Amino acid sequence: MTVKSTLSLVAIVPAAGVGSRMKADRPKQYLLINGKTVLEHTVLKLLSDPQIKMVVVAVGEDDPYFSSLAISKHPQVVRVAGGKERADSVLSGLNYVQHHSLSEWVLVHDAARPCVSLDDLNALYDIASQHDTGGILATPVRDTMKRANDLQNIDHTVERNQLWHALTPQMFRTDLLTHALSDALDKHVVITDEASAMERLGLTPALVLGSASNIKITQPEDLALAEFYLNRN
Repeated sequence: MTVKSTLSLVAIVPAAGVGSRMKADRPKQYLLINGKTVLEHTVLKLLSDPQIKMVVVAVGEDDPYFSSLAISKHPQVVRVAGGKERADSVLSGLNYVQHHSLSEWVLVHDAARPCVSLDDLNALYDIASQHDTGGILATPVRDTMKRANDLQNIDHTVERNQLWHALTPQMFRTDLLTHALSDALDKHVVITDEASAMERLGLTPALVLGSASNIKITQPEDLALAEFYLNRN
């Protein structure tokens, strides 16, 4: 039986960050591309997939922007309180999903990745749902990788054959990811993505080949690139 007939998923989108590297007057998730905010593009792309029944958006409690967006009134969008760190925001979303018994599986997706494709989502579902731990979208490293020393000079070249760029969504069982993140936060461990929380428990998530167009908007020039990819669809 295929994933499409067996899974009904909830996506969690942590969106409480400030995105200081964009040097903009507002967090990067609220910058505009083609008349919609980055966050709107991201949430609506997720909701265009029939397997995602709800998107839980973790937003800062003092956020002045989210409530003015049309998606804030969307029947399949729920707002929860975001936290200081990414893991706090994701855990807030997970607690909502568990409290309402919404889904056995969750996707966690960056608010600033509006260009994820439905084909990549389906590839992730197929592999992660059959894996013991779950999985993440990722792309192999293509460039030569250098390790720097303290003076920011090259120390040595890093073998790239087994290096991957971690993307999102990242897909795991709701209860297992909740445990992994809670344990990391209790022990004051810095978690940069959900897979790293699973790795702490000795688990080995699957790497699912994704498209390089699934960029994360981080620098000002990324907005134009994201607009290019969105206009191709």
